[in-house]
Amino acid sequence: MTDNLKRTPLHDEHVALNAKLVPFAGFEMPVQYEDGIKAEHRAVRTAAGLFDVSHMGEFVLSGPQALDAIQKVSVNDASRLDVGQAQYSAMCLESGGVVDDLLVYRFEDRFMLVVNAANLEKDWAWIQTQAEGLDVDVRDASADTALLALQGPEAREILQPLVDLDLDTVGFYRFREGSIAGAPAVVSGTGYTGEDGFELYMDAADAPAAWRRILEEGGDRVMPAGLGARDSLRLEVGLHLYGNDLDEDHTVLEAGLGWLTRLEKGPFVGREALRAQKEAGLVRRLVGLRIDQRGFPRPGYSIQSEGAEIGRVTSGTVSPSLGYGIALGYVPVELSEEGTRLQVDARGRLLDATVVRPPFYREGSIRR
Repeated sequence: MTDNLKRTPLHDEHVALNAKLVPFAGFEMPVQYEDGIKAEHRAVRTAAGLFDVSHMGEFVLSGPQALDAIQKVSVNDASRLDVGQAQYSAMCLESGGVVDDLLVYRFEDRFMLVVNAANLEKDWAWIQTQAEGLDVDVRDASADTALLALQGPEAREILQPLVDLDLDTVGFYRFREGSIAGAPAVVSGTGYTGEDGFELYMDAADAPAAWRRILEEGGDRVMPAGLGARDSLRLEVGLHLYGNDLDEDHTVLEAGLGWLTRLEKGPFVGREALRAQKEAGLVRRLVGLRIDQRGFPRPGYSIQSEGAEIGRVTSGTVSPSLGYGIALGYVPVELSEEGTRLQVDARGRLLDATVVRPPFYREGSIRR
């Protein structure tokens, strides 16, 4: 491994479990463990998987104008949040292009923003710049915070004996402060897999013990899972990955995130560009593609219509749950209707594909 890669507080746990470690977003991260990606994916869909996502960034905003700062950078409306509630959102450039997608958590006396590891430095600079002139304290808590994600239909039963609160009181996109295995933690009803489950924020020093206790409590019902399964799980349910499906060259409206973009809430960065784009009508749109013959739709592959390239695959895999290829990609709006027949060029082999509306996989136990 490259010497300058960062490591999460759980690095030694991954080594002990013979994980395959790879560079990811500046970190040395487990892509899979001994049983492999498909087995880890299957474990999350049928029982439970435990992920280390401590590479994610956490920024804490407090002070009289903390909400004002978040309202300025976030396309969603954080004023709607109750204490103990989380919200999915995005930050945009003035052009409407996506700086990053993120989660916003509202505590009694502060907010926490959870951002992607690959964008941590960019996001930190962006938020500091946008907060200038406001009475708000912005603190980067990333290095001191560990994040575990226990996901799957048995996650609740496995975790309950280890926490000091009733998990049935932690609703979807809600959170509570408590403890896990005796250590203080924020227990959040969020995740990135389409399954029921929890994300656990805690002090970095407490994470290894919590990781081991969850695996001990779960026994053969839980499997450590890496980045490979995390990617295939999120794609099956149509969740976006920044750098693939979201970037500064595409707007939140083009990415299908109009549902979280509150143009009516008041000024925010990118609002005018997004309002103008909505009024003019989209030219391109992110769509789901079902591959109708055997083949692997990898990111970067050409999407074609009648022999002409109309876009590129942004995310793609062969779905472990469904057994066929699935993908996301931007195409002209006139070719974005469900049922439209397209093709994906897989290194010279044209694969028939049909536009479908994600999620591709609809049988998960995610709380709605």
